Amino acid sequence: MGQTGILEIEKTILSLPVNEQRELIARVSETLRKRDEGEQGDLLKEMADDPFIQRELRSIEQDFAATEFDGLAK
Repeated sequence: MGQTGILEIEKTILSLPVNEQRELIARVSETLRKRDEGEQGDLLKEMADDPFIQRELRSIEQDFAATEFDGLAK
């Protein structure tokens, strides 16, 4: 969508009553937040499935395995 399309949308929004503008902004904001959360979840899933990341996590677990026996985690 070009700048002209965005300006048309903005004009349409500004022609709405203020309470409807607020409702629209809240709905768009909520949609964007959910999209961001979904993208973050997808990214985390990709990382969790990545063999390199899995090897690194196992290595870190091995490095700290001895500290699990010192009782500080409880």
